[in-house]
Amino acid sequence: MTDAKFLTPEEVSARYRGEVTVGTLRNWRAMRTGPAYIKIGKAVLYPVDELDAWDRRNLVVCSESKQRDES
Repeated sequence: MTDAKFLTPEEVSARYRGEVTVGTLRNWRAMRTGPAYIKIGKAVLYPVDELDAWDRRNLVVCSESKQRDES
């Protein structure tokens, strides 16, 4: 995707195709939920490695569908 080690909230929103908005990220930070972030002064940055780990923790694994034997 990008070689950047950190993403801004706008870039994180774009990473998730707008399904996670900047406002949602702001709310998650206030509630101490969602992906880990770094705050330097007023700047909020999301480490790409932490976003990748958050993706893995939220991965939904579906069971294989059993095919019916139609004999």
